Amino acid sequence: MTRQVAIAEGLLSWASGEARLIGSRCETCGVVVFPSQRGCPACTGEETEVIELGTRGTLWTFTTQGFLPKWPYAGPGTDEAFEPYAVGYVELPGQVRVEARLVEVEVDDLHIGMDMELCVVPFITDDGGDEVVVPAFRPSGASVDGASA
Repeated sequence: MTRQVAIAEGLLSWASGEARLIGSRCETCGVVVFPSQRGCPACTGEETEVIELGTRGTLWTFTTQGFLPKWPYAGPGTDEAFEPYAVGYVELPGQVRVEARLVEVEVDDLHIGMDMELCVVPFITDDGGDEVVVPAFRPSGASVDGASA
């Protein structure tokens, strides 16, 4: 049976039954970061708590990725076959802004403040047959195949 695994250790959790981003919160100043870190980038505190982040937020800003990303983010594609895609920052209320690929929406339909929800998208299949996935965001209410939920 194929299972989904995150592209990097410590990015995603399925403990609650759905994919969730793993961040951390500083126990000294309360700053939340993604991905999780042992130290706080705001106050340099060393006491942090690993937390699951929210799955819904709003689009803070976006752009188009117009060139093939470099390793380890490039995947199996080539420069010749590359197709541009949308990336943006999604603000998770009371937590953090997360940079991710934006899927299931045309760039012309994106707008700042748009309601977004976390999803995962296939990246590659590893040597063990597991589907390696990356976190992404799509407009709230979209289903995996792009139809409205």
